[in-house]
Amino acid sequence: MEKSKKSSVSKGHPKGEGFIKSLISGSLFSEKIILGNLPFLFMLTVLGAFYIANRFHAEKIIRKTDVLLEEVKELRAEAMATASELMYISKQSQVTNQVNQRGLKLKELKEPPYKIVVKE
Repeated sequence: MEKSKKSSVSKGHPKGEGFIKSLISGSLFSEKIILGNLPFLFMLTVLGAFYIANRFHAEKIIRKTDVLLEEVKELRAEAMATASELMYISKQSQVTNQVNQRGLKLKELKEPPYKIVVKE
């Protein structure tokens, strides 16, 4: 029983040799397991790079969307304020006050306008 334990330990790395030492020496890459899985490892690396790039792109789009949403809120508030001001200025009493302040000598109609019909 003791011999089988020693033989399994001696098949791997010697007691003093570790993973980093075998990685630096290159013996790790010369094993069939690693060389056989290199295409899979390359595919995982490429997929990881695509995943990272996709995440950065998505975060960039989210930041742009947030900026544009803030701009839309500001423009909507400005449009509402402008519409409110226009409604106030276009009231008949305000128009009359503006005309009087500027001295335009215009008079307000006392009777409603009428339609001129020309018969041919």
